[in-house]
Amino acid sequence: MIGRLNHIAIAVPDLDAATALYRDTLGADVSAPQDLPEHGVTVVFITLDNTKVELLHPLGADSPIAGFLSKNADGGMHHICYEVDDILAASAKLTASGARVLGNGSPKIGAHGKPILFLHPKDFNGVLVELEQV
Repeated sequence: MIGRLNHIAIAVPDLDAATALYRDTLGADVSAPQDLPEHGVTVVFITLDNTKVELLHPLGADSPIAGFLSKNADGGMHHICYEVDDILAASAKLTASGARVLGNGSPKIGAHGKPILFLHPKDFNGVLVELEQV
């Protein structure tokens, strides 16, 4: 059901410093920051040959990333994203097998303009999983 790894997301307390670290220290290709108010985040994508790294920074007081950073002040891995061909079929199969889809269960449009869902970390070895339809 899952396809390739789409990205790994890292919550960061200082987006400029994290961007500089990947660009200047590691020599990575980084995008410009992109505000996503509907998700409460600002994102920067680091493009690698085989996947992407997504830097997440809080945008607004209700940002889910602000809550994450309040518990992890230095930042850290927030989620891992896998690609799926059909997000509704994947969601139905997962829920039928007992996995919990977060939110109301309906896909939202993610940072790449494609439908996404998040799966409860307690169902996946403590890791928040994002599925993105490709």
